[in-house]
Amino acid sequence: MVERDVTCSGCGEKVELSSEQPPCQVLDGWFMLSQWKGLGSVEHHHFCSLTCLEKWAEAQTPKIPRVFLESFTDEDGEGNTSL
Repeated sequence: MVERDVTCSGCGEKVELSSEQPPCQVLDGWFMLSQWKGLGSVEHHHFCSLTCLEKWAEAQTPKIPRVFLESFTDEDGEGNTSL
């Protein structure tokens, strides 16, 4: 009897949890993350591998605009050391 599915937030892989096996056996090697989103609001994320967790975390991180990063190079393309 299937009670619920756990889906990887990275790649979408699904694992069925049943009452026949404890979750610690079925999800061995998985990572679980709880993310507080505000007062009384928590999102739970599951990841089948460290690679999926890393990709998800990188997608959550704001990106630095390329024009900002390029402002630190001089005309020769070398880094500006006068900062």
